[in-house]
Amino acid sequence: MAEQCLNCSETITANFCASCGQKKFKRIDRKYIWDELQYTVFHTNKGFLYSVKQLVKNPGKTAREFIGGNRVNHYKPILLLFVLSGISAFISYKFLNFRAVLESYFAKQHMNTGFMSDFMSFISSYNSLIMLMLVPLFALTTKISFNRWGHNYYEHLVMNTYILCFYTILNIVLLYPVLFFVRHDPDKFFSLTQWVFLLVPFVLFLFFKSFYKDKSAKEVLLRVLSVLGLTIAGYLVFIILASVIGIIIAIAGGGPEALQYFKKQ
Repeated sequence: MAEQCLNCSETITANFCASCGQKKFKRIDRKYIWDELQYTVFHTNKGFLYSVKQLVKNPGKTAREFIGGNRVNHYKPILLLFVLSGISAFISYKFLNFRAVLESYFAKQHMNTGFMSDFMSFISSYNSLIMLMLVPLFALTTKISFNRWGHNYYEHLVMNTYILCFYTILNIVLLYPVLFFVRHDPDKFFSLTQWVFLLVPFVLFLFFKSFYKDKSAKEVLLRVLSVLGLTIAGYLVFIILASVIGIIIAIAGGGPEALQYFKKQ
């Protein structure tokens, strides 16, 4: 039965208004909430789980489809990254107890001022969220490196969002179970959180090779190396600045003990 759209007052003859896309009125009840939840998250052909499944199967192809206009079945990439980052942060905080493990590690290094453990715990626990904030910078490096391959900066924003989604899924599925079993060994735990960054070149190559499927492996590899070079340069500048600030704060907060630690280094 036709009814009037509550948003633009046009007549609705189907499930959606043909003018503005507003859904036909349906009273909110238990069935409505379940249908919305299923449609948004659990639907096997659309939504969150569908996008995660497609990313695991072929991250580059998933991004290429979305950028190419095939979007109806996909969860919005930025929202997807927010959800995955939230899941990652929750697991890090609730199950892996990053802060306590890293406190033990830095206590063994005779640096128990609290600052270093707090700083590294924040960086490790909220790694995905921090990288989310850096997506615009990552997109700039890939745009420069893949400049003549036909995609604008905003499309590179979407690409890098999907790359981080894929990287976060790998962390959740592969790294976190291992960290859970070594959480009582601070040395191994800390080392694994650092060595995982070695996955980044492989993730980038896998993604861009499947995204630019018509390009050779050599062409993709050269541009990935360019991305890594630009990223490392920027990262070194960041580390130098962060280290200087960190040392100043650590010395101020830790007093003579902190000063002695840095002198030994």
